[in-house]
Amino acid sequence: MKILFYADTVFGYGGVQRVLSVVAKSLAAENGKGVGLSNKVDILTIDNDSHVDIYGYKQTPITFKYISYHTPHDLQYYCCKAASMAYKKWLPHNSLTSCLYARSFFMPRYKRMLIDTINSGGYDVVIGVHAFLSLHLASIRKHLKAKAVIGWMHNSYYALFEKERPYLPGLRQFFADMMMRLDDVVVLTQSDADNFKSHLGISAKVINNPLTLVPHGKGNAGNKKFLAIGRFSPLHKGFDILLNAFALFARSNSQWTLEIVGEGEEEGMLRDIISRNNLGERVQISPFTPHIQNHYASASIFVLSSRWEGQPLVLVEAMSHALPVISSDIPVSCEFLEGSGAGILFKSEDPESLSDAMIRMASDEQTLKAMSETALQYAKHFNPDNISKQWMELLSALSLAISPRLI
Repeated sequence: MKILFYADTVFGYGGVQRVLSVVAKSLAAENGKGVGLSNKVDILTIDNDSHVDIYGYKQTPITFKYISYHTPHDLQYYCCKAASMAYKKWLPHNSLTSCLYARSFFMPRYKRMLIDTINSGGYDVVIGVHAFLSLHLASIRKHLKAKAVIGWMHNSYYALFEKERPYLPGLRQFFADMMMRLDDVVVLTQSDADNFKSHLGISAKVINNPLTLVPHGKGNAGNKKFLAIGRFSPLHKGFDILLNAFALFARSNSQWTLEIVGEGEEEGMLRDIISRNNLGERVQISPFTPHIQNHYASASIFVLSSRWEGQPLVLVEAMSHALPVISSDIPVSCEFLEGSGAGILFKSEDPESLSDAMIRMASDEQTLKAMSETALQYAKHFNPDNISKQWMELLSALSLAISPRLI
């Protein structure tokens, strides 16, 4: 089977980039083991920094193709901008106006370029990585020769449409109409599949993201350390909530510490919270590192304080290092942790609820040890081989009509 992933940034640091590298390499290396298909995997990207090979692509048979959308701001550009603005600001949102917006949000010259590039490759399956790239493919689906075109979502329904600054503001109707043009849509969790069905009328397949690192070492209750990891992005990871909760926790506990690994624009605000609560001796902020396993292995409990997530890679990474989890009760965490025995939930955006959870977990070493072993076993579900098998089963089902020689 000849597979094409269509992505924007591929070679930079980021969760989507890591997941894409693991899934693409697994599909290329598996050669269809278990379902009788032989794979050739290509990646089409607008990111031309291939000299930065942080994901080890050069040691794989994966081929890269590049496309550029940098063109002059001419009459076509301004006409498309005007039509897009009309849709977003003044026109009612229905199937008819969605068709109009589909003609303008991605310029005709770009569509022709993308159609020619994909069709010249003779691909059996094309996968759009992320909502924006999936929308590109949906807008040209009827012109593509591929037997199957898939949209692979990496953000939750909430992040796309409902959070304070959604990724697709005012485009819910358009997104729903466009995704219907694709042959399938893949989401990361069952809660998102339910939301796609109930709010958008889209039947989506659920394939979790794989573990994207090789674990080294295990956490230990005796380390007496909470750990949190993530980018310091506004109104996302909830590190302000975590710090305020730890300040409450520290009033009754003088032994446990907190480490937050991350970088970003909220760092000044987080350091202010640490200073105001006199936590300088108890809280450490560390920069991102390629050796993140060392941080997991030095901790006792992982805390996910996010206000929203698609599928947080750090959750699985923590469990793969035998760390029990305390998480906000966002949908993905409820789905993964409720009844798992690998962690507990607190009320999202509530520092007091998080502090109570930290106190309970830190005071019960026997429960921590039991949760540690459970977390380690649970993380095996996200083994790249298991996730690759799910992708192959989906691609096989979609491509049965391609050619008898592939089956």
